[in-house]
Amino acid sequence: MSVVRLVAAICVISIPVLAEAKPPLRDVKEIDNELYYIAIANEISKHCPSISGRRLKAIGVIWGLKSKANNLGYSDTEIRAYVDSDAEKDRMRAKGKDYLAQNGVSYDNPESFCTLGRKEIERNSAIGVYLRAN
Repeated sequence: MSVVRLVAAICVISIPVLAEAKPPLRDVKEIDNELYYIAIANEISKHCPSISGRRLKAIGVIWGLKSKANNLGYSDTEIRAYVDSDAEKDRMRAKGKDYLAQNGVSYDNPESFCTLGRKEIERNSAIGVYLRAN
């Protein structure tokens, strides 16, 4: 077999292996981070009566993230496993609690959620775009 044919055969055989070598969805920052921003915004809107979540915007983004994950080669089953995973929920919850604490938010003080929410809205941050002042 010539070298060219050998290289071509190796490439053809390697393509399925490369396609399956995907990182866990938690490591795909463009997906994981956006879900994190939505989760923080949701937590703020749940605890601050003067701020509501932009739920339709969040739902639209979530559908877009699902489509992006599918385009990256993740199956609906893999996506559902990531979203439903208790370990991933715990990881996201811990990350969110750290962010809230670093920004002076306390569950004993609902106004602290409002303060952070107004700040995020004013900055038009990645979190703030999912919030609206009532």
